[in-house]
Amino acid sequence: MDVTVTPSVSVGTPAPTASTDRIKNAADISVIVIYFVVVMAVGLWAMLSTNRGTVGGFYLAGRSMVWWPIGASLFASNIGSNHIVGLAGSGAASGIAMGGFEWNALILVVILGWVFVPIYIKAGVVTMPEYLRKRFGGKRIQIYLSVLSLILYIFTKISVDIFSGAIFINLALGTDLYLAIFLLLVITGLYTITGGLAAVIYTDTLQTGIMLVGSIILTAFAFNEVGGYDAFVEKYMNAIPSKISGDNITISAECYTPRADSFHIFRDPINGDIPWPGLIFGLGIISLWYWCTDQVIVQRCLSAKNMSHVKAGCILCGYIKILPMFIMVMTGMISRILYTDKVACVVPSECEAQCGTKIGCTNFAYPTLVMELMPNGLRGLMLSVMMASLMSSLTSIFNSASTLFTIDIYTKFRKKASEKELMIAGRVFMVVLIGISIAWVPMVQSAQSGQLFDYIQSITSYLGPPIGAVFLLAIFCKRVNEPGAFWGLILGLFVGLSRLITEFAYGTGSCVEPSNCPTIICGIHYLYFAIILFVVTVITVLIISFLTKPIPDVHLYRLCWTLRNSKEERVDLDAGDEMEFPEDPEDNVEIDTETPQEDKSCFRKAYDLFCGLDQQKGPKLTKEEEAALKMKMTDTSEKPLWRNIVNINGIILLTVAVFCHAYFA
Repeated sequence: MDVTVTPSVSVGTPAPTASTDRIKNAADISVIVIYFVVVMAVGLWAMLSTNRGTVGGFYLAGRSMVWWPIGASLFASNIGSNHIVGLAGSGAASGIAMGGFEWNALILVVILGWVFVPIYIKAGVVTMPEYLRKRFGGKRIQIYLSVLSLILYIFTKISVDIFSGAIFINLALGTDLYLAIFLLLVITGLYTITGGLAAVIYTDTLQTGIMLVGSIILTAFAFNEVGGYDAFVEKYMNAIPSKISGDNITISAECYTPRADSFHIFRDPINGDIPWPGLIFGLGIISLWYWCTDQVIVQRCLSAKNMSHVKAGCILCGYIKILPMFIMVMTGMISRILYTDKVACVVPSECEAQCGTKIGCTNFAYPTLVMELMPNGLRGLMLSVMMASLMSSLTSIFNSASTLFTIDIYTKFRKKASEKELMIAGRVFMVVLIGISIAWVPMVQSAQSGQLFDYIQSITSYLGPPIGAVFLLAIFCKRVNEPGAFWGLILGLFVGLSRLITEFAYGTGSCVEPSNCPTIICGIHYLYFAIILFVVTVITVLIISFLTKPIPDVHLYRLCWTLRNSKEERVDLDAGDEMEFPEDPEDNVEIDTETPQEDKSCFRKAYDLFCGLDQQKGPKLTKEEEAALKMKMTDTSEKPLWRNIVNINGIILLTVAVFCHAYFA
């Protein structure tokens, strides 16, 4: 998920692109084939060279990852095909303000690496709902958060990424939309289901390199075509479509004229499309939920071999996040300059003729620029970029969703499930998840006036702030307890759903045809609403917590900030409900190297190799060795040299974030 606004993403079936525009030449096809071969080779290598037969190996890559693939995977998990299409479309529609959404992450990744992850590691958790279970006790918060996260993944991430990526492929190749979806999901599902987190992270690293190289090349072509930065600024402000009337409707000039504040991030707090208080505080709240408490993001950090690698990975991701403003937002703006009548169309009938939908064509800005501007070979590279963004995002979500289901839901029904059973259950759930996602795509495609696509970021604004509030209080206020956290989440959900359902009922409308939703409900900008929802949740949690019994410190050691360095032994509130991994009968049998093992059929051997279930178990650990291993897995100490290096880079990144905001303010 990301927090990129897509104000006018269309979900109608795109008009077929002329055959001459499609990728049918040998150079482009060769690039695409090479791309798939390399991706599958990397995925296969990671699959066979990593431990996939245990919970820690499959879901946390054995906590052995180093900083550079972690940073690349954080970026790739965040940047989906929806992200590229949406950022470019938003830039074409309203200017650079959406870049502020990207630069906000520069601050949040520092908070993630320096504040939140150390607590999660010391808590010894695999999932975020598991942390809340340890912090508050009980099961209802854990199950609530797991189910809500899975729903958000399916309906706001997976289906939208699939559809936006498929639109690009449909325009480029002319293939059937569902055939493109099916093939992409088969490939992504294959190495995600079999390879675990390590395969996902390594392939994400490759995808990040492809995305950056391809996007930078396209940006260079685009700026060269438009005549440089100064010409870009001048021409964008004059990018007005030639047809501005028709269909027997009166169209206001503000609907087709570039905004006067197009090159400013901070906009009017009352009349701005992205008001600056909302951009700073509202977006900060949404980003807190996404970057610091979402399973997809945090799981990558938990796979690091030590805290210095966690922080360095966050820093690398932050440095890369500087680029989308220039290689996605501004690229979309250039597309409006070069193809004004299509990208900036305003008359509904004209838009339908140009891109197959009446609501507007701004979100065809990026695909159009690729198909029209790039030469043979490079168009294939850009299609690979789009597939890389789609696949990297999907694989991350599939793996994290499987983790949530297996650890937080499945074990509630099968408390004594063996590790092998959990591995199989997680993989089967991924298959089910893929099936549900494909089934939901027609709902995205047929959503009236593109509502579902438009509402994606609103959904996160209405459902994310209560979760962020509870995590923040859980870490920084040890007085907060389970009743306060639970009822704060429930009230926040009720308030958020009330706004969400109302907007769905009335529709968002468009500049040409505004919605008739009452101002008192829909007139509050969603970023302002996120602030209100956050404050309401915090007040509710604090009031109920202070009116009920506190949690003794003995249950909170190393689970909240003030007790993060305590050495005392913690008595977990959920000690009686800890997940059990009973030993397989085979574990109790001493392996005699001279005795031939039971012969397996070729099919069984292939199955075990495919799923990583054939890996030999190590010698049984003594209690002292188990305690030492547990201490190592929850250790957050750092070597002074590397601690100083990452701290200095953290300060540099925060300085860059402030400079970027100030320069384009």
